Amino acid sequence: MGKKRRSKETTVPQDCCVLCRISDDDPALFGEKFTLKQHNLTVHYLCLLTSCGVYQRGKENEGIMGFLVDDIRKEVRRSSFLTCASCKRKGACVGCNIRSCRKMVHFPCGRKLGFISQFSEPFPSYCKKHAPSQTLSVDPNTSLPQSCSVCLDSIDPVLSYSVLKCPSCHTSWFHRECVQRQAFSAGLFFFKCTLCNNKDRFQQEMLRMGIHIPERDASWELEANAYSDLLEVYEHCDSPSCLCEHGRSHSDLSGWFEVVRCILCGSRGTHRKCSGLKVNTADWACADCTQATDGKASLVTSPQVAQRRSLASKRHRSSIHSPISCKRPILSEKSGSPEELLQSLGPQLHPGIVQVEVDGDQALSAGLDLVRRADFNATHLVSVKFKNVQQPPSIVQDANAARQHFLKLLHQQIQDSAVFEGPCGSKNLALDAQALRDDLYFDVGCLLALCLVHGGPFLGFFSPGLYQCLFNYPPNCPLTVGHMTPQSHFTQQVTRISEAKSLEELRGVLEESWEFLQLAGCSRPVSDLEDKQKLVEDLVSFTMITRMQLPLQRFREGLQTLGVFKQVQLFPSVFYKNFCEAAVHLTAQALGQLFSVHFSTQEDKLNREMVVVTFWRHLLLECEVGRSSISLQDIFRFSTGAEELPAAGILPPPSISFIHHPESSESKEEEKWSDFFPPPGRSTEAGTLQSFLTSTYKAFKSCMEQAISHHIHLLPA
Repeated sequence: MGKKRRSKETTVPQDCCVLCRISDDDPALFGEKFTLKQHNLTVHYLCLLTSCGVYQRGKENEGIMGFLVDDIRKEVRRSSFLTCASCKRKGACVGCNIRSCRKMVHFPCGRKLGFISQFSEPFPSYCKKHAPSQTLSVDPNTSLPQSCSVCLDSIDPVLSYSVLKCPSCHTSWFHRECVQRQAFSAGLFFFKCTLCNNKDRFQQEMLRMGIHIPERDASWELEANAYSDLLEVYEHCDSPSCLCEHGRSHSDLSGWFEVVRCILCGSRGTHRKCSGLKVNTADWACADCTQATDGKASLVTSPQVAQRRSLASKRHRSSIHSPISCKRPILSEKSGSPEELLQSLGPQLHPGIVQVEVDGDQALSAGLDLVRRADFNATHLVSVKFKNVQQPPSIVQDANAARQHFLKLLHQQIQDSAVFEGPCGSKNLALDAQALRDDLYFDVGCLLALCLVHGGPFLGFFSPGLYQCLFNYPPNCPLTVGHMTPQSHFTQQVTRISEAKSLEELRGVLEESWEFLQLAGCSRPVSDLEDKQKLVEDLVSFTMITRMQLPLQRFREGLQTLGVFKQVQLFPSVFYKNFCEAAVHLTAQALGQLFSVHFSTQEDKLNREMVVVTFWRHLLLECEVGRSSISLQDIFRFSTGAEELPAAGILPPPSISFIHHPESSESKEEEKWSDFFPPPGRSTEAGTLQSFLTSTYKAFKSCMEQAISHHIHLLPA
């Protein structure tokens, strides 16, 4: 009879927890409910943690979160003889940690009797008589809150089992169940006081008072596609009469039938044609928003052209004269080359000229003075004047050459400035307090954007990690230790952690790096070597993103000048090489493709010109292999005035024209043509290279070398 009675008492319905004997499934209060159908076993996670006779002897993937099935069944048999002090039924597995106290309860029943279970090793539980309590520690003259800081319902500010308070601010009070649900939702990394935002002290106090804090990310971060709605863009024409033949939901990439959204609410749209807007209009407000703002133009102005302010100097920039983010046509992926994409930003440049004086070779100082002017306008052309330094005549006399030289110096000096760190050609943003105070990150971003649009070289010195932080390319790929700045203090610490081979070695490294872990918010216990990878990812993310949020933000805002940032953001794969890889050296093929040829329409002249084009290509090949007194770089600088190929390309593209000698001199020897005609060279038309018509390659090569060599010493070294 005894065996039958014991068997009946230990038999539990399949959907009930074998330890607490209830079927409730509330993860916030009882922990996750696990069911092993093959073992006919269901149990609450918090019941396992608080049970006196079961321990986590397996790995995380064994049994139920490391609790082995055999151990759970042994605990069920042990507790089947113990009576709960609340419901008086058998199966009580949670006991008071004080040895002299014999009270035993089921975990859910313990909540009703005021039991407090601490969810940190060794997971003790205490009855109401022996449970820890909070002290008021508040000035009696301070008014106490009358509502729960979580649910905002009324609360009696008297400390008890069901009413808790924050130990830091003493003004945040809440119901126990409310703060428990908040902890379950926020997880270890986001659980903090709702008023003072204290995290460490608040969590320690809540653990002491029996609040379970899951060691995971917040629930809203774990939900798949939780923010997918934010990626949806409203594309529907709400005009009373839609003129688009493809319907109201059709939107072109640009033009009359592109859907323009309301700049205030974003929930209304119209085709430009349907509302009588101009083809380049981007700032439009719907009727509801216009009425709500009383039609005030200041409230319907595009936020993209709002004035930007330095964080330290608070310098003002006119929203009229400083268009940091200008409108530009949106190009399709078919646009192809980054040169074409940057050229599409060119039409916004105006004929106005801004003068820049460079003292010696201090291009960066001159550039900073330029962008910090109150009347700075990014669309004005830059005119450069060098002073207090001996410059070649071409720099003094040729405005284009002076601007190109200034942009090249600026590009080089920005790389070596305080806002960047790392090896040459692979720079990351550096965290510099003085640069933040001076708002140097914004200014440098603005100068780099100016370089790209105004004819400067491609950047080519961004590290892959910096490019990914700015433009999320490659998309959604986590940063690794390899993206960090080599040889930096943080990189060395993270590398040591990632290279730890054993759990003992890992714990030793973590103990030595405790200050870094504390700073990064990663000072959590590591119980398995498998936790190393997640820890390394968090440390890399902290080093490159979290602590660099303000520099990255200001740098992005600077790059928005003339619409550069948005253009790169639209086509990150197209621009990647030009931002992160060194410029390719000039080749004969590349230089030959750069020049267009102006042929004559007369057949006899055309035939002679075709021969000279062959000579031209042969000369380029000889220059490439060093069989000429001039180089490909000399030819490029001589014909275009640029020291290297600009990021936006050469506009207009360089070309070749031909000088036809008079028929009366055709009988003369080619070597004496220079007695009658000036040497070939650049014409007054920018980017046009003139060439004699010669019948031999020797004469053509001699004329070209003479003209370029005579002029090349005028160009900067």
